[in-house]
Amino acid sequence: MLSAPPARSVAVDVSSGSSAPRWRRARRFGRRALLGTLVLAALLLLLDWIFPPPLPDVSAGAATIVLARDGRPLRAFADARGVWRYPIEVDAVSPRYIEALLTYEDRWFWQHPGVNPLAVLRAAAQAVGAGRTVSGASTLTMQVARLIEPQPPGMLGKFRQALRALQLEWRLDKAEILQLYLNYAPFGGPIQGVEAAAWAYLGKSAAQLSQAEAALLAVLPQSPSRLRPDRHPERARAARDKVLQRLQDFEVWSAADVTAARQENVIARSLAIPQSAALLAERLRQAYPQQRSIRSSIDAELQQRLEAQLGAWVERLPPRTSAALLLVDNASLEARVYIGSARFGGAERFGHLDMVQAWRSPGSTLKPLLYGLALDAGLIHSGSLLVDAPQDFDGYRPENFDDRFRGPVSATSALQQSLNVPAVALLQALGSARFAARLQHGGLPLRMPAGARPNLSMILGGTEVRLEDLVAGFSALQRQGRSARLRLRSEDPLDERALLSPGAAWIVSEMLSTAPRPGEAEGRYARAGGSSMAFKTGTSYGFRDSWALGATPAVTLGVWIGRPDGTPLPGQFGAVTALPLLLAIADSLPAEYRRAAAPRPASVTAFTACWPLGTDVQASDESLCHRRLPAFALDGSVPLSFAPAGEAQAPHVLSLRVDARSGLQRSGDCRAAAEQTISLALWPRLASPWLSADERRRGSPPALSPDCRSNAVPAADLQIIGAREGSRIRRPSGSRTPPRLQLRAAGASGEVSWLLNGRLLGRLPAQQALQHEFDSAGPQDIVAIDGSARYGRLQIEVLPAGSE
Repeated sequence: MLSAPPARSVAVDVSSGSSAPRWRRARRFGRRALLGTLVLAALLLLLDWIFPPPLPDVSAGAATIVLARDGRPLRAFADARGVWRYPIEVDAVSPRYIEALLTYEDRWFWQHPGVNPLAVLRAAAQAVGAGRTVSGASTLTMQVARLIEPQPPGMLGKFRQALRALQLEWRLDKAEILQLYLNYAPFGGPIQGVEAAAWAYLGKSAAQLSQAEAALLAVLPQSPSRLRPDRHPERARAARDKVLQRLQDFEVWSAADVTAARQENVIARSLAIPQSAALLAERLRQAYPQQRSIRSSIDAELQQRLEAQLGAWVERLPPRTSAALLLVDNASLEARVYIGSARFGGAERFGHLDMVQAWRSPGSTLKPLLYGLALDAGLIHSGSLLVDAPQDFDGYRPENFDDRFRGPVSATSALQQSLNVPAVALLQALGSARFAARLQHGGLPLRMPAGARPNLSMILGGTEVRLEDLVAGFSALQRQGRSARLRLRSEDPLDERALLSPGAAWIVSEMLSTAPRPGEAEGRYARAGGSSMAFKTGTSYGFRDSWALGATPAVTLGVWIGRPDGTPLPGQFGAVTALPLLLAIADSLPAEYRRAAAPRPASVTAFTACWPLGTDVQASDESLCHRRLPAFALDGSVPLSFAPAGEAQAPHVLSLRVDARSGLQRSGDCRAAAEQTISLALWPRLASPWLSADERRRGSPPALSPDCRSNAVPAADLQIIGAREGSRIRRPSGSRTPPRLQLRAAGASGEVSWLLNGRLLGRLPAQQALQHEFDSAGPQDIVAIDGSARYGRLQIEVLPAGSE
């Protein structure tokens, strides 16, 4: 009988519950999995390092945009590829747009790692069931990957796009990815990015979008060409409403908000790139080539309105005429309106030339600054007696714009009427070189013709200035005499310099602001509440430049009109071409550009001037005051009347001995039994032809007693011969030739200036006769003045043709 084999003992690890080999295999598998994961991660990192995504620099690759002071685009410059894109941060975009975009394009954007597995499975299931692609699975990150690196169509392209999306999520945070989309999404034509699209289609920033506008711009990048609202508004509206419905379905926006948004029409302007202040924008872009966004000091609304107003104004003028306009804030010297050309880009009107920076003849626009410097130099006060009559300044013989002379005028009237002879007389007294140096120091450089030095002609336009410098200098009248360089950006430094004293600036401003506007002097028009403005016009030689400058307490405004090529514009001058535009603009400025006038400085005192002496009436013998007029003095200085060229400054008061009985003048040792001393206030001899008979009598010494030698002041002894005083002449019966006279100035020496009714007829040698045809009927006042200020007067009347 067989017995059973002995039992073998088997060791069992009751603590682990598994065999040792299985445990070792699991550990080996874990090590290999970890190693594989590390290798895969290293490989992915290596591939990411070898093939990095082409991340763009949002600012470096963008178009350059010049902004107004409130951030509105003025002009955009496309990048090298012709693309218009304005950089914008996520926080600067309306939250409504972000809500509409993410709800419609990628609700899980903030959660997924770049690829949404659920969306991929859903799209695959729909494609299998329908046999075609029903919905996409692209996330916003994948769209960004496609925008920065376009991929070929098909599965391979989608796979590469997904890998790039993972890379983007690895390298960037969600806000940075979203910012790339906001700046690179296509919106039709050359427009990229939501900010450029908002301005191009809607005329506003992406920060100001309504709910309807946000929904429209959210869907537009899906098919930019097919949905462009400027071309296909109905398609755009249907797509927008689809977005709105989804926002309601997901309860992002309320039903009431969506209903209200649906009521908005899709109104998009034609694709328009901003072109306001275009020449200023070009100037700033050249000045700051590295900046992609340049914020200027311009008031966008006022800029656009004045561009339209200036363009319409120039259309009335002859061909090839352009214009420039500059408006600056007096407090900061920042440009609020800058128009370098009336029609930017228009070849007919030289629209590419920036006339704000162009050197042009200033005409008479420098005169206010001359009068201010003359006040500071103690040469005049506002009521000083100046003589507007033919004068010779070392060979320079200026005439007025209208060829007329007014005789004795106050400094205020001379400035208001822009009379040339008084201005030249002041410049000669002040010094041409000194005047130019003071303007240069005050920030208003003058450019003289080649080889020329400062001279008397520059006060009448014989130099060149730039509109921007002229406006900055003119602003000193409202800035307590301080001028500064024009500022185009708020961050530009305010470099101020003293051009005039505060008192002189105030007096000149007062002199100009009290001038009647065109039509007011005749009572035809009233100011009707228009702004108080110190204004001055100017016209260069040959009608090449028309100017108007104005300064209110708040702003200074300058207008230039002319032909940039320098050809004349006959009949167009500052008072009729530029001034009406300047006054219309000043009267229509918004309330923020209106400010109360500054009070009179303590250095300025009001008094009554005594003519012909020029002194204060209260400090003068009333019998010597032939005329009285209100005036302002600076620092208490009341200088005596300004002497014309060739006349001595003193004496203005002449003391004479006269016979107490006859009133005749006694001289030297010629004595009378009863004498008395009288005082006479002498007018400048050159003013005599314009004085009344009473003024000439009061200012002329009595006749010399026959028994005395002649050492008295000579009286005017020039006589006009060729017609008798009070003659009446007319055209011969049946003749078409106007009546003609041949006149001579008997007793004259040197050169004789002939004036008819105050208008200069010409200058002739004393021995040469004047021949003149009187083609206008009525009284004729003929005056001849020689080089020694002797004069003669002849008054006749020309009868109308056919009169008896």
